[in-house]
Amino acid sequence: MKVLQILPELNSGGVERGTLELADYLVKMGHEALVVSNGGRQVKELEKLGGRHIAMPVHRKSLTSLFQVRAFRRLLEKEKPDILHIRSRVPGWIAWLAWRKMDPATRPRLVSTVHGFYSVNFYSAVMTKGERVIAVSESIREYILNNYPDVPKDKITVIYRGLDPAAYPKGYRPSAEWLECWENENSSLAGRAVFLLPGRITRLKGHTDFFSLLKELRKLGHDVHGLVVGDTHPKKRAYLDELRAIVSAEGLDNFITFTGHRNDIREIMAISDVVCALSQQPESFGRTVLEALAIGKPVLGYDCGGVGELLEIIFPDGRIKPKDAAGLLVAAKNVLTFKMIPEVPRGAFTLESMCASTLNLYQSLLR
Repeated sequence: MKVLQILPELNSGGVERGTLELADYLVKMGHEALVVSNGGRQVKELEKLGGRHIAMPVHRKSLTSLFQVRAFRRLLEKEKPDILHIRSRVPGWIAWLAWRKMDPATRPRLVSTVHGFYSVNFYSAVMTKGERVIAVSESIREYILNNYPDVPKDKITVIYRGLDPAAYPKGYRPSAEWLECWENENSSLAGRAVFLLPGRITRLKGHTDFFSLLKELRKLGHDVHGLVVGDTHPKKRAYLDELRAIVSAEGLDNFITFTGHRNDIREIMAISDVVCALSQQPESFGRTVLEALAIGKPVLGYDCGGVGELLEIIFPDGRIKPKDAAGLLVAAKNVLTFKMIPEVPRGAFTLESMCASTLNLYQSLLR
């Protein structure tokens, strides 16, 4: 089987990571994996895994991108993939417009993955045009059915994102070298319960709710320290300054650390006592939440979107109504008091199950 995935670029991000994970699996199972994108730093990784990259400018959010339709159709006619898998809206339009003019008897079968809660409009509708549509969570499936009622229910398949259990084993501990370096740099955390809020610095991630929680816990006598781990886009510098001012005004300067971007988030989760997911907007899945739960860390998160789904299945004690400050405080106290440890159901949310389910969907289409 030859599978061609198309997305804007191969840099960082969940869509990119999932594209590489599937390509790796396909190659290992004896199939051919092609990826079309504008390129990026992960092209070398794809090629190392045995996949093949084809560079095309399919990333620009502009009507000029439609000039790529004819070139992409010629590519499909040359490569003759069995499956064409679209993963993003601009490349999705290029791919779909090229595909629909091809002979139905010989063109590839078309699959699309809805990775997020896109704005509901004509532009986003292209992600529902696959002959099979993959939803990355039940929340996304409901989003499709509620907003695109012309999409038949039986055309949608829920395939959760997955992790490699070997990379996120329960009880994971960082190396001695990492621990020594971390403790030397963060000596103020010694003996304190560490609360972690990972994610980009944006208004939707619930930073102020996180600060309020820590303040209330300290009032109750809990010696807690907050870590805010995440990158700040240059356009969000003013918001970061605003957050720092709030921390100072609340008297939390010595109890909250902004680390900026870190590549060792797994290790930081491992030394944390509680991980928080307080996004004000539903997320399609919540991979960081799953990573924390997999290594056995309790997660406190708002019950919306994919985060709420994961907590309902794996750690219901951490599921909080959005903006319920009192409920969040009670849950935090319970976790600290009773030392709760989540348990991911055996075989659930694994990289193997995600890739195998996708391959099975491809094969069912070809049959």
